[in-house]
Amino acid sequence: MRLFLCLFSLLGSLFAGIVQANEADLKEAIQALFPGSKIESLTQTPYLGLYEAVIDGEIFYTDEKAEYFFMGHIVDARKRVSLTSERMQQIRDSRRIALDTLPLDRAIKTVKGNGKRTLIVYSDPNCPYCKKLEKELAGVTDVTIQTLLYPILNGSMKTAEAIWCSEDRVKAWDDFMLRSVAPASKSCDAPLQILLESGRQNQVTGTPTLIFADGSVVPGFIPQAEIEKRLDQVGSK
Repeated sequence: MRLFLCLFSLLGSLFAGIVQANEADLKEAIQALFPGSKIESLTQTPYLGLYEAVIDGEIFYTDEKAEYFFMGHIVDARKRVSLTSERMQQIRDSRRIALDTLPLDRAIKTVKGNGKRTLIVYSDPNCPYCKKLEKELAGVTDVTIQTLLYPILNGSMKTAEAIWCSEDRVKAWDDFMLRSVAPASKSCDAPLQILLESGRQNQVTGTPTLIFADGSVVPGFIPQAEIEKRLDQVGSK
């Protein structure tokens, strides 16, 4: 019995080593197909013999030789739930951005109340959900909001530049986002390319993207109640 257990343990170790080696080869093959992209994780799924590769924040599925890839939702037919959606939520919940890597010296800073709580927002002036978010933020107090201009939509660069180059950036931002008052056309050495590069490095693929004091990330619009809840949970920094 002892000999059998030792042999079984040895075979298990050898099998694990082979799996790890195969996954290392698979990761190398995937990296060759996605040069310049970051493979955040590679795991074998319990369904269809597929591997899940998280690449630059996106989920891909592939075979053991990386010969075929597809994006889409894998659905548990019995539970009628998207396993891909559940996995994406897990990834988002675990994602963190180090605040000291953000160009906060190039943010539009708004201090409300005592300003103790912290919120950072990548925002595009022409994004309708960003404007919707600003209306929610209008009711939030005791917070310092650092808005990072992220003009990724068509026609946003000139508007973002005019806002940044205004004498009172906070007023120009609020006027445009809350009251649809366009800023006077101005040009200056606006740091928009630096902000865009910062967003790309932090895998910000859409606006608004909210970052809280603990580095947790929420992509997309959330209502005031959820913002308040998260601000209270993470405290200040």
